[in-house]
Amino acid sequence: MIKTIITHPGGAHKDDFLACSVLLSNHPVSIFRRDPTEQELEDPEVAVVDIGHRHDPDLNNFDHHQLPRDHEPTCALSLVLQKFEIYEDTKEFCSWLETTEWFDCRGPHDTAEWLGVDREAMAKLNSPLDVTMFQAFAKQKEHHSGEPVWEVMKMMGTDLVQYVNGLRGRINQVAKIEEFWDLGQGEDMIKVAFVPRTEPEVEEASGGLAWRIKELGLEEEVVAVVYPDSRGGGYGMRRYDDNLALDFSQLSEQPDVHFTHNRGFIAKTSTTEVSRLKELLLLAKV
Repeated sequence: MIKTIITHPGGAHKDDFLACSVLLSNHPVSIFRRDPTEQELEDPEVAVVDIGHRHDPDLNNFDHHQLPRDHEPTCALSLVLQKFEIYEDTKEFCSWLETTEWFDCRGPHDTAEWLGVDREAMAKLNSPLDVTMFQAFAKQKEHHSGEPVWEVMKMMGTDLVQYVNGLRGRINQVAKIEEFWDLGQGEDMIKVAFVPRTEPEVEEASGGLAWRIKELGLEEEVVAVVYPDSRGGGYGMRRYDDNLALDFSQLSEQPDVHFTHNRGFIAKTSTTEVSRLKELLLLAKV
């Protein structure tokens, strides 16, 4: 059980701010911005973040500054997420994490080069949200429950952990029931990903299915997804990655299709018959 969080004084950055925020999601304790003592570094009830020159998750020490210069970009947030056993999923689901690691470890120039943008573009990514929150965190030596900055940090950390764990749960649920259909013949064949309706239903099944396609490496093959309609008893049909092989507006006159977007990327049908769903998909081919 963590009873105290210690992080470095002075200026605050995204990695120490978010690392502390994630810790707060499970350990709603006070944060102190100062150097840790040797005794605190040896105490597993004290989490030491982004300071101390030690990475020892068993003792809840999460510093990265002692890592070799050529080490893969790893920041304090990376180490805390590893402790929570959600690092790989967070890196997959949250594209900002790798950029945060690079910026903290390599600086703006190398990060801009890695991203393939001008150095000046890095400053354009900041907003008052970043500046105000980091300054507010840095101005106080202590942060406690009930204070605005502490409460926002806990909210952000909790939201991040719940998002990653929730999405992983949906992907795992989808993986148990998913189907992939090869429709049509020869060069005209299309691959469609399908999630059937279950009881209880998979929450936000379409989102879980989209991530599952990426996980399986089928982004270049799947052209559409079919999933339970959250607003009715039928199914939604959507182009995957806006693949133009299908135009669902062509289904607008079908009696069991009650909605098609005029841009052709989505349709909704009342049918629950798999054979009819496949027929509609073939009718939507361009």
